[in-house]
Amino acid sequence: MALIKSISGIRGTIGGKTGENLTPVDVVKFTAAFGTLMKKKTGTTTIVIGRDARPSGEMVSALVVSTLQGMGIDVIDLGLSTTPTVEIAVPLEKAAGGIILTASHNPVQWNALKLLNDKGEFISGKDGEAMLKIAEDEAFEFAPVAKLGKYTKNDTYIQKHIDLILALPLVDVEAIRNRGFSVVVDAVNSSGGISVPPLLKALGVSVKEIYCEPTGHFPHNPEPLPEHLTDICREIKKGKYDLGIVVDPDVDRLALISEDGTPFGEEYTLVAVADYVLKASKKKKLNTVSNLSSTGALRDITEKAGGQYSAAAVGEVNVVTMMKETGAIIGGEGNGGVIFPELHYGRDALVGIALLLTHLAKSETSLQRLRSTYPNYVISKNKIELTANINVDKVLGEMTKKYKKQPINTIDGVKIEFDKEWVHLRKSNTEPIIRIYAESDMEVKADNLAKKMIADIKEIIAEKSVA
Repeated sequence: MALIKSISGIRGTIGGKTGENLTPVDVVKFTAAFGTLMKKKTGTTTIVIGRDARPSGEMVSALVVSTLQGMGIDVIDLGLSTTPTVEIAVPLEKAAGGIILTASHNPVQWNALKLLNDKGEFISGKDGEAMLKIAEDEAFEFAPVAKLGKYTKNDTYIQKHIDLILALPLVDVEAIRNRGFSVVVDAVNSSGGISVPPLLKALGVSVKEIYCEPTGHFPHNPEPLPEHLTDICREIKKGKYDLGIVVDPDVDRLALISEDGTPFGEEYTLVAVADYVLKASKKKKLNTVSNLSSTGALRDITEKAGGQYSAAAVGEVNVVTMMKETGAIIGGEGNGGVIFPELHYGRDALVGIALLLTHLAKSETSLQRLRSTYPNYVISKNKIELTANINVDKVLGEMTKKYKKQPINTIDGVKIEFDKEWVHLRKSNTEPIIRIYAESDMEVKADNLAKKMIADIKEIIAEKSVA
């Protein structure tokens, strides 16, 4: 089992030994460190929290609440909620920050503290390092009894979130209602069950719910990949539905199923939503951003619309930073993460759903036909496990030299472009592994490109001293 401490949060498995797993002692220590940091940075003593439905959520929430109150921090508890909902609530409540208790797509034994700044965005690398240092030094103080924090429960924010989406100029509620969509929803028995159906019903959509009871008992692997979505695909094939909607436990990733019961491809969620936003936006700058490991189809449709595409390092905080730098009107990640800054700077499956349905309604087409209008790319995802004495940075440096005649991006590992194909080589932060993502217009070509890179890396290791 594991405890992973990173700049964006604290993630681990429940139970086990302190410092090795996400135990109550670890929850208290890192919550106290975060509370100390945000009080110092903002001078504000309010923090918003929310959680997904996993069984450890109430226990972890109680520890977080008590720790923050013990530091003299007022807590606004959204209870069962979504990651994007908490992100929206933090600035509306003028809070110092937020903590979302969710391990996102990780299995049920995991939980995590996702940490937000006062804008409701993931904390920066600098703040993350400062928080980890405070935790390591245990440099926090608790409040005397007369100055303990207050506790308030607020369960109104999912509706506020939905209302904000319905009010967006690019969400055409009337067009969606007139289309009369029939949709199947798989919310993996978590927070999507209390947020996605209400949004769809407000849009006049007929909803068939499967796995929408927020019990936290995931009926299948909670990562919304095609191999985990057989039940919703089967249901769509049985009935007459326009599409299927799948979210992960904290509702920041959106996967779609076409009307014939086949996965749309989570890489293409952002492509489809961006296609609509690029066509409907009245802004002069039609810029988009995704990370280096996301499909090149976003760049293709952006350039076709007369806009400029930029690639960021992997990680939501990096994508958001580049979106702000370039003034992007839409962005996100190829894992089904849609970031629409007109609402907020965070991956948000709910706003993705509303924009996608508007796109389908206005274009008077089906999801399957829409998919056929986009460049068809396939990503092959691979990894090489290396011995601990191999210097991964040196290996990647040698690959950069080998392919120096090709366009290369080194902001996050090494990305090498070959016309309409690319390969992205990244080292894991937690183990001696090189991740190898290759994209082409056919699966066999993507696989072959990945195999070529793996062979090159193994040759470099055999020929040179890269320890």
